[in-house]
Amino acid sequence: MKRAIVWAIAALLVVALPACGNRNAKKNAIQSENTQAAVIDVDALLAEAESYIDQEVEVEAICTHLCSHGATKMFLMGSDESKTIRVEAAKLGAFDQKCTNSIVKVKGTLREERIDEAYLQQWEQNEQAAEHQHGDGESGCSTEKAARGEKANTTADRIADFRARIAEREQAEGKAYLSFYFIEALSYGIVEG
Repeated sequence: MKRAIVWAIAALLVVALPACGNRNAKKNAIQSENTQAAVIDVDALLAEAESYIDQEVEVEAICTHLCSHGATKMFLMGSDESKTIRVEAAKLGAFDQKCTNSIVKVKGTLREERIDEAYLQQWEQNEQAAEHQHGDGESGCSTEKAARGEKANTTADRIADFRARIAEREQAEGKAYLSFYFIEALSYGIVEG
């Protein structure tokens, strides 16, 4: 009887131990997959942006525009022009002009820019500084405006539009700010077709 029990326990151990090892191997494989940044498209990144803030992402999309002030900003388009994300060259300095109208792969950190009442008051107080940041004149860069869903042209109208959108979001979600996302580039390259 004792011998039968010992054999039964031994048989269980032979079956159970490899299963535990397989479970750990699967768990390690999943953790390894999660630590490697997978290439994500612009639409998916924007749809889940809150979960990617301050994390490294890799995006591949068509570059529709480089900012005319030194090519320090690039705009990548998703499935349509309403789904666009800004990429800042940051420590890279500037982007190559060949990126425009090419498919570009960018690796970088996703950042959030918040527009709230304090931001708008500062903008009102210092219009010239805001206009100098990007774009020509008070209308601003049309590509960046499209990425933010802006339709107004004058600074006063843009600020009023932001205030209305902030009020709508606060009522709907309890958040008294607008979130705009951009990528601080760590590396980039043109994808050869």
